[in-house]
Order: sequence, then structure tokens, then C-alpha cells
Amino acid sequence: MNLVALVVKNNMKTGILLINLGTPDSPSTSDVRKYLTEFLNDPRVIDINPVGRFLLVNGVIVPFRASKSAKLYQHIWTDKGSPLLIHGQNLKAKLQTALGNDFVVELGMRYQSPSIETALNKLKEQHVEKIVILPLYPQYASSSTGSSIEKAIELIKSWEVTPSLEIISKFYDQPSFIDSMVEVAKQYKLEEYDHFLFSYHGLPERHIQKSSAHYGANTCNFGKCCDVINSNNQYCYRAASLETTRQLVKRLSIPEGKYSSAFQSRLNDKWLKPYSDKIVAEKAARGIKRMLVFSPAFVADCLETIYEIGVEYNEIFRKHGGEKIQLVQSLNDHPRWVKALKEMILKTKTSA
Repeated sequence: MNLVALVVKNNMKTGILLINLGTPDSPSTSDVRKYLTEFLNDPRVIDINPVGRFLLVNGVIVPFRASKSAKLYQHIWTDKGSPLLIHGQNLKAKLQTALGNDFVVELGMRYQSPSIETALNKLKEQHVEKIVILPLYPQYASSSTGSSIEKAIELIKSWEVTPSLEIISKFYDQPSFIDSMVEVAKQYKLEEYDHFLFSYHGLPERHIQKSSAHYGANTCNFGKCCDVINSNNQYCYRAASLETTRQLVKRLSIPEGKYSSAFQSRLNDKWLKPYSDKIVAEKAARGIKRMLVFSPAFVADCLETIYEIGVEYNEIFRKHGGEKIQLVQSLNDHPRWVKALKEMILKTKTSA
């Protein structure tokens, strides 16, 4: 190999594409409407007949929901902007520092700004020889992880030169992720709480059944089939969520009977059960006074954690006799989380 070729090879970098779901550009009704329109028209999110989806989203959901959602976003918005975006930008910067000059880290949102296309174009300008696509969703779901990966590949396939690709499609089963969650939990005095709730984002039950069918497995019965992770259910969102709880409970030494796993943000009664808000009400009515809530499906605090859990669930809890719900903050840009991502990324470099 001549000197020029050696220099070129040594200057080749690996691109890291971090992807999160997205956020409106502002908490105004018009920007929230724009965000919801893009989000809910994704066929992986509302997986029904295209005509039916168009009419449902654009004729019913968005017109009635945009104004209400805008008020909620106004509640969590900061002087610097959207919490989800701020945490993402901070994480990107810290991960870049941790990885060093052999890597280029970019952040793209599946919906709105900064877009996945913008992030990929920045990597393309750096002439990266490889891209690690890392959707920031611990448990795989077609509507989040699948959609993000599909969008990235759709954009990359139009490039004249396609770089090598590595995809990290789930990481709930990575010890470094669990280590990060445990490290954040240490900020709270666990002995002060009567009950622990692990609240995951909800999904339609049909999404779970479709992922089961993909692996030729028996359709998930939403019961004991998710009690142990195996080759048939490793991409089942419900199974992955319950396994995340089991790992955290074990590491945090939480006794049996003092914790629950549930799912939030449902749209109807055909979503994953039990529902987090129902668990909150039931536990308060049974005498639980202080509850600590983890949100292991979210790596950055956002509307669903800050407002839904931090505000709405506190109101429900107190209404039924409880005293206080404490939200465990998400991983955000915690140093242990930055280290965990670095470890996951370097594993892909080793295996290449």
C-alpha cells in the first residue's frame, strides 16, 4: 500500500446516526399539527388501509388533537426549546467527545427537525466509510425502530456509493444499558417508596401479533409467552419490556410484589395492558402513598415522561389517596449512558 493510500485509509471515519422519534419545532398549534400529520401518517404507526389512515389522521385525529397537544407541549417547553431535542443534542456532543476523531456523530429525528436526511447528508459530506444506525429505542417496535431504520435505508440507497452499514435495532438486553438505568436510579432513595412502576409506551396489540408472526411463532397471547426471552420473541415489544423490568428489578433488589409493569399513552382499549394510569389509580386506592416511576422505553425526557407521568399521573395518584409519584429521570445525556453507547458502537467496529 503506497503512502497516499495509507493516509486516505487512516482518515476514513465511521458515521454514527442517532435517531429519535421527533418533536414539534415549537409548541404552537401549527407546528404541532405539522408534527402530528407527519407522525401519524406513517404506515408503520397507523397500519391500516392507506385511504382509511388518510381520512382518520387528517380528517379526525389531527384537527381535534393539535390544539390540545400544543397546550401540553407549552407546559414542558423550555427557554432552549424542546427537552427531547436538547437532550439529544447534548448526547450527540458528549458521544462525539467520547468516541474521538475517528467517528462522526449526527442526530436525526424520524419526524420533523433535524431530519434523518439532514443528518445523513452531514455524514455523506464527511465521506464516512461506514455508518452505524442507532435508533434510540431500547425495545424494538415496528412503529418506532422499524420506521426509523426503514427511513434511513430508503435515503441511503439513493447514494451513488453505499457505505458499509451496521444497525443496532435493540439494546434492552445490553448490560451497559441496564447499568445506565441503575446508575440513574441511585439518585433516588428506593427505601422511601411503597411501590415501583415500570411504565412503557403503549402499542396496539395487533403490532405485537404481527411481530410474532414475522418469526413464524405462535401469535403472542399476552401472557406467559413473554416470561422468557427466546429466538421467537426477542423482537416482541411486550416480551422485551417485561425482560427490561426483570433485569432492573434484579439489579435494584426490588422485592416481588412491590413493582408493576404497565403501558401508557393508549388510544383505545385494544392496546397493550395493563394501563399505567389504571395501575396508578389502583395502587393509590389500596393504600400506596409513594410511588417511584421508571420509563425504560424512553432514553430522553419528553412529553410522555415530563407531563404524562410527572403531572397527569401525580394528579390521578393524589385523587385516589396517594401522596406523591416521583418520576425517575430518563438517561438523557448521563455520563454512564454516553459510555454505554460508546461500548455498543465499539462492539460493531470490533465485529466488522
